[in-house]
Amino acid sequence: MKEQIQTSAYKEAGVDIDAAADLVEQIKPSIKKTMREGVMSGLGGFGALFDPKAAGYDDPILVSSTDGVGTKIKISIDSNTHDTIGIDAVAMCVNDLVVQGAEPLFFLDYFATGKLENTVAKAVIEGVAKGCEISGCALIGGETAEMPGLYADGDYDLAGFTVGAVNRDALITGETITEGHVILGLASNGVHSNGYSLVRKIIRDSEDFTYDSPVPFDMTVTVQEKDITKQTTQKAETLNDALLAPTRIYVKSLLKALKIKSDDTTPAIKGMAHITGGGLTENIPRVLPDGFAAHIDVAAWKLPAIFTWLKKLGNLENSDLARTLNCGIGMIVVCDPKHADAIEKSLISTGETVYKIGEIKKKKQSDISIVLNNLTASWG
Repeated sequence: MKEQIQTSAYKEAGVDIDAAADLVEQIKPSIKKTMREGVMSGLGGFGALFDPKAAGYDDPILVSSTDGVGTKIKISIDSNTHDTIGIDAVAMCVNDLVVQGAEPLFFLDYFATGKLENTVAKAVIEGVAKGCEISGCALIGGETAEMPGLYADGDYDLAGFTVGAVNRDALITGETITEGHVILGLASNGVHSNGYSLVRKIIRDSEDFTYDSPVPFDMTVTVQEKDITKQTTQKAETLNDALLAPTRIYVKSLLKALKIKSDDTTPAIKGMAHITGGGLTENIPRVLPDGFAAHIDVAAWKLPAIFTWLKKLGNLENSDLARTLNCGIGMIVVCDPKHADAIEKSLISTGETVYKIGEIKKKKQSDISIVLNNLTASWG
């Protein structure tokens, strides 16, 4: 009787323990699909166990990353569309791992809300599981937090944490990047998960558009699968479809390309940058050693229509685009020019759209790490 009274009191305070337990049971089938070699524990323990040696690493460096989805999540909430936002949460973390040559091993999610609605939570976490399948990492734990009074009705937040591994001799740091190295750009799947405070303001300030509006530009959304050679595309019908297109996960494509060597042991890929908050101008320099600059020719790819539309509707300067949004490039790869064609071919074979967008040169000015050429001619 005492336990029933305590449970009832907690429920009256706004926290439903039974709903949380039921959610765990509902998501177990999706989580089971993410299991891989190295997982040593099942769902529900106080801590999750993983054995890097069982995953095939003999001298591993562990790499970790944590991130959220930003205010893109508000569009999911406002449009009651929750099935892809979990993919974004995974993508933001695992794409940050792979730029250092690391394979994502496991992932944990954090889902917080004012009142647990299992239909919503299940859709979100199934999206997380889908992202883990695409990237090849195990969803081995997480936290569902019900916090009445902290979140408004219907609101929730989502964050993730991942750990990966790379053998010591295969770690990618960017320190060997030098003049003449080629820069490849991998196409994004729309806006991805950064810049949405600006995107939402642009739409909020407009008089002609809501998330339900027919999409005023042509856009095809890519849907990735566990098998990276298999992906489907679908036409965005509404702004909601276009804006919630999930962040592309580049993990398996890049792990395959990293097997191409400059010599017996050294990867031909010398550096990578995930284009997230800060856009092209802030992220590419993060991977460059002192004394070198990235020279990017923006005429090497066509600015996707969604960015052209946002630029016009929001009256944005080109500098705003380049510093806030990915502008159609979700990942960049800096590589040995002798192997650039082989790397490009490998990436294309795994479903990526690849552009040769520039090269590395010695700095002419100490404070300029990136030069965007043909900006006005290409973006207007």
